[in-house]
Amino acid sequence: MTMRCFIAGAGEYCGSYIPKPGDYVIAADAGYAALTVRGITPDLVVGDFDSLGRLPEHPKVLQTPVEKDDTDMMTAVKQGMAHGCKVFIIDGGLGGRVDHVAANLQTLAYIANRGARGYLLGREMSATAVTNGSIGFEAGASGRVSVFCLGDKAEGVTLTGLKYPLNSATLTCDYPLGVSNEFTGTPATVSVSEGTLIIMWESKCPVFFTGSWQL
Repeated sequence: MTMRCFIAGAGEYCGSYIPKPGDYVIAADAGYAALTVRGITPDLVVGDFDSLGRLPEHPKVLQTPVEKDDTDMMTAVKQGMAHGCKVFIIDGGLGGRVDHVAANLQTLAYIANRGARGYLLGREMSATAVTNGSIGFEAGASGRVSVFCLGDKAEGVTLTGLKYPLNSATLTCDYPLGVSNEFTGTPATVSVSEGTLIIMWESKCPVFFTGSWQL
């Protein structure tokens, strides 16, 4: 079984995923408060704690300086990777400051570029990233789904099972061709042969993934 890492951030907390037995649970800064109020004890707490406002009372804390290169979320992801995790489920990474949202989308790409898969959960939209690969959605998914290039260009982009299919297309970072597609209720696949894609879908409808990257 692929080891999962659940990370709670300081942003808008969704709560649609409850950590399962065996998940490695990390609180990033004020994500600690989001977990403790729900009775969830993390395995590790990381951050500079400018959002939480205090050093948490926890037996395993990694305190980082305020002035640093990595965001608290990136620090949490790197700790999860060091622990051997290949699937990252991130809650509390959307809403609030737009620059932090952009940073968390880049963090999804960081995860994908290292052969893992990250999911950024939100109340309205959720997201994942794919680099030189594909993601499959089971039948029954509904609502809007958008596909964006993260990088100069993404080549060999193929969309199947969606309202607006693509076949070996090239997406670029300066033209939003993949925005506002729709699930059709049939199995769907998003793939890219060269480059990185960000896939975003409406969170109000449950989405299930095929293959080894299931939540």
